Parts: sequence; C-alpha cells; structure tokens
Amino acid sequence: MKLRKMTLNINGADRMFICDPEKDSLAAVIRRLGLTGTKVGCGTGVCGSCSMILNGKVIRSCTKKMKTVEEYSTILTIEGIGTPNHLHPLQVAFMNRGAVQCGFCSPGFIVSAYALLQENPDPTREEVRDWFQKNRNICRCTGYKQIVDAVMAAAKVMRGECDIEDIKVKLPENKEYYGLPLVRPAALAKVCGVCDYGDDIELKMPDGVLHVVMVQPKVAHHAKILKIHTEEAEKMPGVYKVITHKDVKGSNRLNFFQFSPRCLATEQTHILLAEEKIFNYGDIVALVAADTKDHAREAAAKVTIDFEPLPEYLNYLEAAMPDAMRIHDDHPNVWSEQPTVKGAGHDTPELFDKAPHVVEGSFYSTREPHMPIEGDTVQAYWGDDGFLTVHCKAMCIYANIGDIAEATGVPAEKVRVVQNPTGATFGWGIAGATYSLAAIACLACDDMPVAFSMTYSEFMAFSGKRAPSYTNARLACDNDGKIIATEWDCGLDHGAYNELGDDLTWRPARFMFFPYHVPNALGLTRVACSNHAYGTAYRGYGSPQAYTASESLMDMMAEKLGIDPFELRWRNIARPGDLNINSFPFVDYPMEKIMETMKPYYEKAVAKAKAEDTPQKRRGVGIAWGGYNVTEGTADQCTVAIELREDGKFVKYDTWQDQGQGGDVGSLQNTLEALKPLGVSIDDIVLIQNDSKHCPDSGSTASSRQHYMNGKTSKMAADMLINAMTKPDGTFRTYSEMVAEGIPTKYEAQYLNPSDPDLCDLDPNTGVGNPTPDYTYAMFLAEVEVNTTTGKTTVIGYTCVDDVGVIGNIDSVNGQAYGGLSHCIGFALSENYDDVKKHNNILGAGIPAIKDIPDDFNIVHVVTPRAKNPFGSSGASEAFQSAGHMAVINAINNACGVRIYELPASPDKVKAGLDAISKGEKIEPPKKYFLGSDFYEEMEYIKNNPV
Repeated sequence: MKLRKMTLNINGADRMFICDPEKDSLAAVIRRLGLTGTKVGCGTGVCGSCSMILNGKVIRSCTKKMKTVEEYSTILTIEGIGTPNHLHPLQVAFMNRGAVQCGFCSPGFIVSAYALLQENPDPTREEVRDWFQKNRNICRCTGYKQIVDAVMAAAKVMRGECDIEDIKVKLPENKEYYGLPLVRPAALAKVCGVCDYGDDIELKMPDGVLHVVMVQPKVAHHAKILKIHTEEAEKMPGVYKVITHKDVKGSNRLNFFQFSPRCLATEQTHILLAEEKIFNYGDIVALVAADTKDHAREAAAKVTIDFEPLPEYLNYLEAAMPDAMRIHDDHPNVWSEQPTVKGAGHDTPELFDKAPHVVEGSFYSTREPHMPIEGDTVQAYWGDDGFLTVHCKAMCIYANIGDIAEATGVPAEKVRVVQNPTGATFGWGIAGATYSLAAIACLACDDMPVAFSMTYSEFMAFSGKRAPSYTNARLACDNDGKIIATEWDCGLDHGAYNELGDDLTWRPARFMFFPYHVPNALGLTRVACSNHAYGTAYRGYGSPQAYTASESLMDMMAEKLGIDPFELRWRNIARPGDLNINSFPFVDYPMEKIMETMKPYYEKAVAKAKAEDTPQKRRGVGIAWGGYNVTEGTADQCTVAIELREDGKFVKYDTWQDQGQGGDVGSLQNTLEALKPLGVSIDDIVLIQNDSKHCPDSGSTASSRQHYMNGKTSKMAADMLINAMTKPDGTFRTYSEMVAEGIPTKYEAQYLNPSDPDLCDLDPNTGVGNPTPDYTYAMFLAEVEVNTTTGKTTVIGYTCVDDVGVIGNIDSVNGQAYGGLSHCIGFALSENYDDVKKHNNILGAGIPAIKDIPDDFNIVHVVTPRAKNPFGSSGASEAFQSAGHMAVINAINNACGVRIYELPASPDKVKAGLDAISKGEKIEPPKKYFLGSDFYEEMEYIKNNPV
C-alpha cells in the first residue's frame, strides 16, 4: 500500500491528511476527518446522499477516487453551510417546510441546493427539479414536493424578499399546538449533518471494536450445503473469527408466531446462518469479524461452499405446482389461507351465472423493494450495565428483543435494544434478522463489541420485500352498475421464510373491494413459500395486492357498462348501514364526502386530458379507492410514561420508533395535547424514546397505529399525573411539593385493544370479523401522459383526497402522503426486485427520481373526528400506499386503451399493448393463475372442515 499526504481546503480551512489515493474515495476521507454529514447510501453514485461541492461543482463523492482529486482543491460539505447555532436559510426552510423525514438524504439535498442557488438565485420550481434530477439527488421518503417548497422558501430569504423568521412555523400564544406543523425535534441535527446514523456510529466507536461482514455465496436460490470452507479466510490479516451456525449458542432463528388457525407452519423457517441448505439467493453462510472492515471483506471473499443444486421455485406459481418439492420440511409450500364468505357465500357462482354483467381476469403485483437510501448497519456489545445491547433500525423494539433472545439464547431480560437514528425502513425494519446476527457475532467473538455492516447490494439480496400477489378475480354487477357479487383467489408469494405470512393473508381478505358495498362475496387468500426474497412488512402491508385486482375490475366494469369510472364508484361506495367485506360496519362513512371533494378535481383533470391529448402523447385520467386499518388488532397494546421532573419539565417515555414518519414530533404533540390543562409549552416537554432500558413498550411502528394508540395512552398517563398534581383548591403541586407529600412524580399507563368490546378476529372459516377499531380512507386521481412511440408513461399530475381523522401534525401527514404516493407511482411503473443481479441497487430496482414524480401534487384532507381517540385522530401512513398505484394503471388504460394486468407498467409492456391495438388485435384479460388447488374445491373443503 502506497499512501499520499494531501491538503485540501475544506469548508474554508486547509486540512492536511493521509490517504490511499487508489482505494480511498473522497467521501471516505471526508468522513474519516469527522465530517460525517456526508452520508454514503448506495455506494455507487446513484443516490446523491454523499453530495458535496468540489471546486464549485456538485459531485457524488462516494465514487470520486482520491487519485482524481487535485491537491489544494476546495471542498464544501454540509458542515460548511451552516451549524446548529448559525443556520443557513436552506436548513431553516428544510426544517420548517416538512422537507426532513428520515433525514438521511437531507445533507446531500441541502448541499446540492446550495450550489444551485449560488448559480441561479431565482430558480423556478421546474429548474429546481431539473437540478436535482441532473445531480441524481434521490429521496425515498418525501415525494420531493416539500423539498422543492423548502428550496423556493430559502431562495426568497437569500434574495432579500423576506426575513428568515418569515419562513419559520409560527407558534401560537394560546398554546394550541395540535394540528400545527411543529418542527421535528430531530430535524435540527439532520439538516446540519450532525445526526449520527448507523455508519456514523460505527465510525466513532472506540478502538478494539470488531468489524463484521456477511458471507453471501450468491451461487443458488436453493441448494444443499455440502461444506463451508473457512480455512483460507481464517488465515487472512486481521481476522478475529469466521462465524458459522456451529458457533451459535441459541436457536439461530427468530421467534415464531402463528397468527392464523389455518397456518400449517409449525416452526420458524428463517435460519439466520445457513445450516444445511440455501433457501434463497441472499442467504448468509458465515460472518467474518476482523480488526477493520477492509480486512473483514477481504477475508469474506475467501469463504466458499460446496453445494448440491436443488430445484428452484422463484415464484408462487412454480412453488404451488403439485409436483414441486417441499422447500421446508415442516409444511407444504402453500401453507396458510384465509377465506372470505359473505351473503350468498358459497352460492355466489349462481349469482354470476344470472348476473347481466361480469368482468374477470388475472392480476399480478410485484415483489416491491423498500429501497431506503440508508442500508443497514448494526452495533452490538455488552454494556457496563450488564445488558447485551444492540443498536439498530428497530421499528418494534420489544419484539426485536424477543428475536435476539431466541436467536442467541441470551435471556430477554438481559437484552437491550436501542433504535439508532434511522434512514427509513418502510417496514422491513420490523424483522429482527440483522439485529440478531450482530448479537450472534458479539457472543461468538468472546463478547467483543462488533459493528455489523453490509454493502447496498448485500442489503438488497438479504432484506425482505413486499410479497408479490397472483390473483384470479371476477365481479358481477346489475344493469345500473351496482355490485351483485365478487369472487377472488389470491396467492401471496412469501418467499423463503414464513415470518408474518399467515398474518398477511388477512389483508386481502379485508381490503378486496374496500370501501364498497359488496353484498355477496366468496374469496380465498393463500400464502406460499418460494426460493425468492422473503415477504415482510411494507407500508400498506397486504392491501396493494388486493387493490391491484379489485380496482382493475371496477374500471373494467365501468368500461363494459359505458359508465364513467367515477360514477360507478359513486354508486357502489358504502353508506351508513352497509357492511364491509367482513360483515361489520366501516366505523365511519366519509366516502361520499371524499368523492364530493374529489369530483371537481376529477372533472378538471378529464377536461384537461381531452384538451391536451395528441396521437404521440396520449393523456389519460385514472382513479382508485383505497384505505387501511388502524392498529395491529385485538392483541394490540401501547404503554407510555410521563414524569414531572425537578426542573418543572415533563419527560415522556415511549417507543414510538421514528422511521422518518415523525415519531418524535408525534409524541411531542400528543403529550402537549394530553397535558394541555397544565398550560405547557413545547419547551416544557423532554422526550426519551426508543431505548428499552428506559422506555416502556409502546408497540411497533406499523399498521398506522402509533398516533392513534399513543394518543389514547398519553391521555391516560397525563390524566394520572394531572390528578396527582391537583390540590384540593384546584391549583397544581410542584415537584418539590409532590416529593414532600410522598406523591409519585412518574405515571405509566397502558391501553389495551382487547378492552374494546367491538373487536374480534377474523373467523378462520368465513372471514367474518372486526379486528381493528378504526380505518383510514383515501381516493386517488392520477393524470398521465403515454408516449406512443416508446410506451413510456409519465405521471404529470396527482391528487389524493383522504380522511385520517383529526390531524396531529399537518406537515407530517402531508409528508406521509407525498412519500407514500411516490412509492405508489414507482410501484405502478418501475419498481421490482425479481432479477437479483439487475435489481441489486436502487437504480436497477426502479426507484423514482424527482422528474418521475409530478410537482402538480395535491393532498386534500377531509376530517372526520374519530370517536375512539381522545384527540379525534386516526392513523396516517398506510392509506397513502394502498391503492395509489392503481390510479396510474387505470389512467394508462384511459389514455391509450392498454390495460396492464401484471405490474410494473414498464414501457415495453405498454408498447406491446399499443402495437397489438394498432394491428387490430383484441386484448382479452388473462385468466391463467393456478394457485395450488381448484378454487371452488378448496372453498368447499374449508366449508366442510372448519377449524
């Protein structure tokens, strides 16, 4: 190794350092100098999180080798733009315009925007978008609109057209904070680049920490392991240990939960370090621990395996065939199912025979990758408090403790989980696999502290994905377009492992044809394992698969009847007295109000599409209904604590895990509202969150549950504290007075969903049930342009009208809306993780850039206060990623007559449809999926064999 001494002018000061010019990237050097505001996400120059300004030009520093950097060059990083005590207008604007969610990409965006405003101090919104597109700044959280809002606001300040105070959120004197766009407590650190994410924490750990990397052979999707060769790796410099399954003291598996009585799985199939078989391409056969990450990676490359190939079943349809071998010994490949029987139920075939109008088809939704800009980095060590401590991207801290305990054999009461500042997960963070692997490595290395990390391509291969769906479905309507009956057979490809798979079957069983009045239904949702990436939680969990079929059929029926698709939906939305698909009330019925609000937007979009349609650029409008449940169901609980401190401040303890959605500001606003009788202000609240040593179990950040559940529980804890503080004369005791009187100053409360008498699980034989206390509702409208030469679809406008109850923080809700809808657009047009080599990074997997998302982006909130929440709030996240993709798919058909039955609607698929139409070919809906047994025979079997 030959090193070079260099000097660069960094943020105005000359800095001398030593580097390896051949190996070191500029990002690596800058981060080694302590300037960790420069984040490295993809590591391949396609995400822009590492943006810095080199000699006046924005560059992506993770791929800029030091040998190409001239001596005495000038560098500007986020730390040179503004500090917490001296903020730049861009940083203020990002904080106050909702442009910071997970915040991992924020420094890169701010640096890039700084360069833009130096070059063009008065840009248009489209010029801002063009700049971020050119410089490849990618955000997965925000949907980009609020970022552009922030740049435009900062530009006004920099031009002297307004004062910096004018772009800040104004706080009311009356302390009515609920609903306001309060700035997130974590936003300041994020916009200044001083928020330490997983890689930053690893870089700043003490000497002696072992660096751990994975060994993924990536030689097969399914194989018998004959031998793992570690001998050469063990001889490599700096290697402490090569860890295999033989070194694991625990079960080497995560916890197994059976959710459904119709689950045939009897044990956890997610083996962490492969034992006898490879089950999918991303499986890990070993971990290498070494003194440096480079040494660990060099050694990992020396680990090889001898293997015997086994049949590979890369999707549901292959795994469900009668002659397919069992992937897992303990259960068949199709291993759980949930029926839905309503009204005529098993007699619905007779209704279809008599119905005047029937549409049917087969529909596929993709294996969607989550694609956060930050991958996954985990630290594990024994703390001086005696706990095995794991720092990670947890979104379900107490469940993850159970996973780690099960995998390692360490008692759960000796495990501590701390959520690191998290660059988003969108659901995959609920799985405890990497957290458990880090703990396994720590124990296997003689209790040495470890930092476990992976490249982005390793992360893509290892992490779970949205389960693909294969659905055969049909819909019957009368001459007026009113729904008579529906049937569906939905197969979910849950990949290599079974965790949460039987729970997933409940979602299509609940959201097929939501929120319409369907008097008669016969449906079956099945789940199967395959040899592809395992299915895991993803925003909207299970509902996009349902809406892919049902919202296609609604449009197909409208087309068959010659009825406007908006009108058909208006005739069929549920109204008070109508029951949902599971034979219970919808709780609230805001559907008419939502459609009345949407109607002028729809009419305007239709008129615009007609006026601007050309043979080369076809314009179309599509709509879709969506929505989602709130809370995890009948077993859900939330626990929080509120404490009066000696200095008069109130400390809130909870595990509202912030994945970027705003768990900090959500907890803050719930606490402010709960303590409002005391006249508290923002500065009176201290948040202690997401550390199991100090915080009670508030449940997972999933199922749109946290705001609803945390609000209920915060009110309970606050009332307990307020009652304790209240004197007989109605005034309030101080901390010292409470201590003097022997009155506790800290109160913990728990709310239990089982205490709600209205709730019940889905019946495993009929699907009748009411598992959750609330819903969110959303209607989507997409405006698209289809290039008939290439088949490329561009979304040029988007509107969403929702009802999520009373809004706690308007910027946070809007951020979830814009972000979720940007995922929907990607899901519809480009996102896929099918080809494990092509789709191994965010670019190859189809992440939308800023010009793929429209700036004509409208979010309209209808507010129906929820009776079961003390603040009238519901959930906010997952409705926005439920059916939004189908508005795009329906708009494509409206534009050019091509209906896409299998996502994504890539240009080649659209072009093939256009070519077929030009030849006069009639395109019939496909009817082709075999899901493991005949639908009617399976439903008859379930009927005759109840559980």
